[in-house]
Amino acid sequence: MVTKDDIFDALKEVGLRPVDIGGLHITEFGQVQFTIEVDPAKGTELEPLRQKAEQAVNRLNGVTRTMAILTAQRKAPDLTVKNFDPHGMSKNPKLNNLPIKNIVAVASGKGGVGKSTVAVNLAYALRRRGLKVGLLDADIYGPSVPLMTGIKSQKPQIENEKLVPLEHNGLKVMSIGFLTEGDQALIWRGPMVQTALYQMLRDVAWGSAENPMDVLVIDMPPGTGDAQLTLAQKVPVTGAIIVSTPQDISLIDARKAIEMFRKTDVAILGVVENMSTYICSQCGHEDHIFGHGGAAREAEKLGVPFLAEIPLSIHIRLKSDEGKIIEDPVFDKIASTLKLKG
Repeated sequence: MVTKDDIFDALKEVGLRPVDIGGLHITEFGQVQFTIEVDPAKGTELEPLRQKAEQAVNRLNGVTRTMAILTAQRKAPDLTVKNFDPHGMSKNPKLNNLPIKNIVAVASGKGGVGKSTVAVNLAYALRRRGLKVGLLDADIYGPSVPLMTGIKSQKPQIENEKLVPLEHNGLKVMSIGFLTEGDQALIWRGPMVQTALYQMLRDVAWGSAENPMDVLVIDMPPGTGDAQLTLAQKVPVTGAIIVSTPQDISLIDARKAIEMFRKTDVAILGVVENMSTYICSQCGHEDHIFGHGGAAREAEKLGVPFLAEIPLSIHIRLKSDEGKIIEDPVFDKIASTLKLKG
């Protein structure tokens, strides 16, 4: 059977050193897989090298198939650099004059933690306080707001060269989901995501100079990518709310989200722990399926406010799927604690 040393020797013939090779794996059937670390700036030029490497290994006795993959370890971007502009968004000016008094981003480090549930029902809770409120679904790849507001079948109109947001129980709502077919997958690269978010902020009639909106709640996509950078760099954000479940795997990513917003000078308004506890509707037994109190402890450790615990509730799940308002005191509590500009 071919050995790793045999493969390294064969690769030396095409100019590759062991340090250039990663993830080398040999199956019992003689199939060989490995990566070749290359300079990111020269990645597209080195395809002939990849092919030569495969051919060199294929010539070895005992090798039935070879797969070589080019990889490029890019230096992590320095988010503290003010002109960091990976996709050429510098041509678009910062949106300092939006007719919106407060912009609140509801974000998470990972998906599946209930971020959209918090964003939608926080917006309704703020509306119940008598404020003029909008809800922007910035999750381009997985928009949930059309379903959760019950207005997924409607399309926005255009007036005076601006999209008119749809309205639901006094809430102004906009989502990429209103502009596409329900089952259509958006296979977009980063620049398209950034441009779409920028346009949904700039080209939607959220309000006017004479009658500005009090709060725009933005349901962010999970993670710390292009959408988050666009928001932080192009919009005067009041602050971000980070949603997490109590379990460690979610808290790790919540920590990353907080760090990203801090590096881009966006205030952290607080942390919400979703799916905090489950109470059996039959017997009243309380169970902590995902753990309990992890988000509160993490918030204290990081020096940010802890806003609320939201239970794992079939009532919340059903109302969300049916596109109905959840009038739960927990969302009113979150709304009441936010420090917003008048």
